[in-house]
Amino acid sequence: MTIKTINKDFTVCKVKDYSLVNLDSEYCFTGKTANEKSLVCLTADVPENTTDREDGWRGFYIDGVLDFSLVGILSKISSILAGADIGIFAVSTYNTDYIFVKQPYEMKALSHLAQNGYAISTGDGYGDYFLNRTSADIMNEYSEQSEEWKK
Repeated sequence: MTIKTINKDFTVCKVKDYSLVNLDSEYCFTGKTANEKSLVCLTADVPENTTDREDGWRGFYIDGVLDFSLVGILSKISSILAGADIGIFAVSTYNTDYIFVKQPYEMKALSHLAQNGYAISTGDGYGDYFLNRTSADIMNEYSEQSEEWKK
């Protein structure tokens, strides 16, 4: 099974209503209950009538169309990530499942999924980067690179 990354920043938020939500945005997930109206969207597309928001999410999804008869796909992914102390925010659509993790855990999450047999497609040719590497190696490299970026 292949996991495809979405190289964009996401926000999870609550809105007063959906009147200012750009439903034609590339990514827009809504959820409504008697108590709230929720939205997951690109951070750049957060509407002005947001009442609460949580920025800093990164997303990836299961490539392909998942048949409704398939069982445990999201459960397996969430179990792998929970075992690595990575919290998720999941959204299911008709075709597939989307998983969001906080930005500091993105590389660690992808590394753990790769170590558990998932192919990682980053859209930029770096998917093989995750093969045969431990999450500790990737996180050490990421930490070193982060320090360089801050300079």
